[in-house]
Amino acid sequence: MSGISARMVEGVCAIPAADWDACAGTDNPFVSHAFLSALEDSGSVGGRSGWQPLPVIVDGADGRPAGIAPSYAKSHSQGEYVFDHAWADAWERAGGAYYPKLQIAVPVTPVPGPRLLLRDSVVAPALIAALETVTDRHQLSSAHATFIAPDQVPLFEAAGWLIRQGTQYHWRNNGYRTFDDFLAQLSSRKRKAIRKERAGAVEGLTIRHLAGAEIGPREWDAFWQFYQDTGSRKWGRPYLTHSFFPLLGERMGDKVLLILAERDGRPIAGALNLIGGDALYGRYWGCVEAVPFLHFELCYYQAIDAAIARGLSSVEAGAQGEHKLARGYVPVPTWSAHYLPDAGFRRAVADFLTRERAAIEEDRAFLEQLTPFRRG
Repeated sequence: MSGISARMVEGVCAIPAADWDACAGTDNPFVSHAFLSALEDSGSVGGRSGWQPLPVIVDGADGRPAGIAPSYAKSHSQGEYVFDHAWADAWERAGGAYYPKLQIAVPVTPVPGPRLLLRDSVVAPALIAALETVTDRHQLSSAHATFIAPDQVPLFEAAGWLIRQGTQYHWRNNGYRTFDDFLAQLSSRKRKAIRKERAGAVEGLTIRHLAGAEIGPREWDAFWQFYQDTGSRKWGRPYLTHSFFPLLGERMGDKVLLILAERDGRPIAGALNLIGGDALYGRYWGCVEAVPFLHFELCYYQAIDAAIARGLSSVEAGAQGEHKLARGYVPVPTWSAHYLPDAGFRRAVADFLTRERAAIEEDRAFLEQLTPFRRG
């Protein structure tokens, strides 16, 4: 394409925020300059994290970025939520080096969204080609774009990348004005179960929704303790650093919703959400006191309350979790795309993905029958 050139820079912070956000738009907070630069400046990525930020950029004829891929050199497969450990094992048993690989993603955040940030959509093929060139020139085993927005899947497919499917559980707002409107769509048994869960979870507690300047050092310190507790139990080591959370509040406080549970004025649990253009994204949760069903209350039911109050169309509550089904969250497909330069490796992975997709689609069809909504 005439007048278009590609380059790679060392970090989101090397690109002016205005140029980045002109490509990223405003709907998805996770691909904003503020969020991704907070990861870098807090030391949550870079250094010894195994996530080396290397955004790939296609410049337009005006010399400014027309398309950006938030890409990272990865030295492991942690924090991705699209699991390729078996691929790595097979490649290395065959004598290859799987790492480093190129990851086009939002680090440690399984949130669907654009992976080609486009000020000018015409440059999408050139941006994908640039990602392939980086992979080839540096003799990397592979490139992976994970949790791709559905409308961008055909762009990768047209370029010949292998497409992988997964499942998450999202809540859909069908014009509800109140939580009771939502409950009215459920079977009687499920309505009663949710009301009982909610009443038990909040007994003796105060629930607070905080945003922007309402979240101060006291609240961030409390939430850090919650996050550490969850992180140490799930991953062995929390991915994000202590300074990330106040940086997030400083740089994009208007997009942050912190839901706290307090007992006698002391925070005992919390759930951190980001507010998008038409979705509420539940991200991190933790507690220092075990209370039955409090996780469901803060992460799922309070998130529904917040989405209804803001007129948002959905709640995306993160990866995995069939327990979300009983709480009104429904299975939806997620997508990733994979570029494997070696022809033999590509054939083997393509065969695996064909079989995996059939199983996933069958499983999702089964799960859809388990939702709590009234039939007929």
